[in-house]
Order: sequence, then C-alpha cells, then structure tokens
Amino acid sequence: MAYSSAELSFLLADCAAGSSLINDATTYQLTKKSLVKDLSHLRKTHGEHARALVELVQSRRAGKLPDSWLMDSESTQQATPPVVAAWRADVLKAAGVDAAVDVTCSIGTELAALSAAGLRVLGGDLDHQRLRMARFNVPEVSVVRMDALRPAFAGDLKSGALKSGVVVADPARRNSSGRIAKLEDLQPPLPDLLDRYNNLVVKCAPGIDYSEFDGHVEVVSVDGGVKETCLYSPGIVGRGRRAVVMGASSVKETVTSDEPETDRVGAVGRYIVDPDGAIVRAGLVRQYAARHGLWQLDPHIAYLTGDELPTGVRGFEVVEEVPLKKARSALVGLGAKSVEILVRGVNVDPDELRKKWKLKNSSGEAYSVVVTRIGEGGAAKGMAFICRPAFS
Repeated sequence: MAYSSAELSFLLADCAAGSSLINDATTYQLTKKSLVKDLSHLRKTHGEHARALVELVQSRRAGKLPDSWLMDSESTQQATPPVVAAWRADVLKAAGVDAAVDVTCSIGTELAALSAAGLRVLGGDLDHQRLRMARFNVPEVSVVRMDALRPAFAGDLKSGALKSGVVVADPARRNSSGRIAKLEDLQPPLPDLLDRYNNLVVKCAPGIDYSEFDGHVEVVSVDGGVKETCLYSPGIVGRGRRAVVMGASSVKETVTSDEPETDRVGAVGRYIVDPDGAIVRAGLVRQYAARHGLWQLDPHIAYLTGDELPTGVRGFEVVEEVPLKKARSALVGLGAKSVEILVRGVNVDPDELRKKWKLKNSSGEAYSVVVTRIGEGGAAKGMAFICRPAFS
C-alpha cells in the first residue's frame, strides 16, 4: 500500500537519523499470525507511523531489492529484478548507448543499473511519492516529475543532446479488463511512445503480443519464471528475437533468432525436455533444439526430446509411453505413489487428473507424467509419457 506524504517524510527522516525506528520494527515477526499483535505494539511506540514501518519492513523482506532501499509493497512487486535491469544496461552499453532517460522510473531499479553501467541517466515519473523514494534509493541520479509523453527533456530531443541516448519506458500492464495483451492497449500506448521517441526501450508483460513490432525483442526469465518481454527500437540493437535465461544472479544461456534451427520431428528419445519459458515465448524452441541435438515430439508443441540432456537442465527420463486413457493403469503397474503432471496441447487440468488417478501406494516411487498431443486433426492423440526426473 502506498505511503502518504507524511508517512514517507517520517521514513526519510528516520533513515537520515540512522534508521533506529525502522530497525526496531525489524525485530517484530510481522507474519499473518502475529501482525495484529505486532501492529498494536508498534502503534503504542510509533503512533500513526506504525503502518508505514510495517509496510517498509515487509516489503524489504521480500528480498527482491536492496534492503537499504525505501519501497512499498506495490512498487516492490512491480519493480524489475535487479539482475534483469543489469542485463538490459549491459545490452545498451554494448550497443554504444551513453545516455538513458527512464520516463517511468518508479523507485529507481532501472536507474541504479543504468548508472552502474556508466551511462548518463535521468529519471522521471508522475508519482511524486515514488520519485521521492527514487531520489533516496539512487542519489547519484537526477529525477524529475514528468509525463512519459511530455518529457522534461524535450529540448534535448530537439537539440540532439540525446542523439546517442535512449528512452526507457515501462507502461502499465493492466487495465480495468485485466492484463494487457496488445501493444496498442499499453498505458501509454506503444504507438504513441514510438511517435515521440526514436530510440526506445519498452518493458512489457511476458505474454504481450509482439508480432507486429519492428525491432529487437528479448524475453527474459529468472530461475524458470518469465519476467518480461522487452522491445528495443531497431536503431539500438537491430531486429530479431533473443531469449535470455537467467539464474538468480547471472545469465545462464541466451538463444537468438539468428541461430540455425531444426525442423526434426520424431519419436521420443531417452529424455523429454520442457524448454525454459523465455525460449518458448520468444519462439526459439527449434533454435534451442538445434543447439542441443534435440527434436520435437510434434511440430506444434514445445516439448523436445533427445538422448542427452543439455548441461544444467532438468529433464525427464522416459520410462513408459502410453495413450493418456491408459496412464493410470500404467502408473499403478509401476507402483507409483505420486505424480508431477506437465501438460501441453491437451485440454486437461493436472489437479483434476491427479485426483482422478487416485494413486495411493505410500511405499512407491514418485513419477513425472508429460501429457501432450501427438498428430493433427482426426489423427491427433493425447499421449502420456511416464518419466523419472533427471538432471544433467
């Protein structure tokens, strides 16, 4: 929940004085079970500012951002993971960019990464409270209140001062109807941003439809979760697509649309691989398959198979292949006690399937079941591949 102006002033004052009150609040558990009691104690000591202390401490405990920063729950949830922001800053630096203006800077995650990469940086936002937090979090960067489409640096655009620079924007990803899927529905809309700026970097939700975008597209995941799709104007890094697969602190693998791809489709090999979501959303499954000597089970399904696992990848060693309707009897025959179910291309709910199978062998083995469609039209079949989890 956002801070009031008075609450943020209180937190800023305490930070300037050594954070004694904030440090006191960190001694409380602040869990769902203890929150009412903890908040009552904090109110006795800190009065009307107790809520702000709880908000800050809980937001910091999420562990997403530096624990010395000022933040609230909403800005923390919306913030780009620092490892992703650092990757983007490195991409821009490598492309010869020397200046960047983040016109939706919020509390400063992108500003910190861009500044650390050595770029000249300016931040702007319409939310005055978030600007105050950004000013505290990234004191080396100037921030001003601005509208993303009516920037404070308009004179620099006309004079060419930002000729080698870029504008970074993170439009709203939701509206009254829910998550936005089209570029023209972003707030502000992508066409308006493209009309305003020549060199533009736009952060979007992972599921955005980028098919009509003429530029470079990057889909980024962290620890298996797809975090964003980022669009770069063609003048920055050209055109094409790249999947960036990250761990908690570094890049594990990148795959690009410039790489060779395979159209090989065939019977299941020793292993099944479910490619990282960044690779799937970037449409680079065939490039990834070609790199690692894999092939598809079906040309329209992202599951891959092969006789060796890519290094560092979790896969599934195939034990048995059966029609979906015979999966339960096969699992019972194997003495399975529980299953992890992965589904692509078949309209079944894994939870409902698990309940339907009613596996109760407490002394048995845990299996993974990969459920997918093989074939097209009337020849399509739902198949179940019963597997053991495997790691390279």
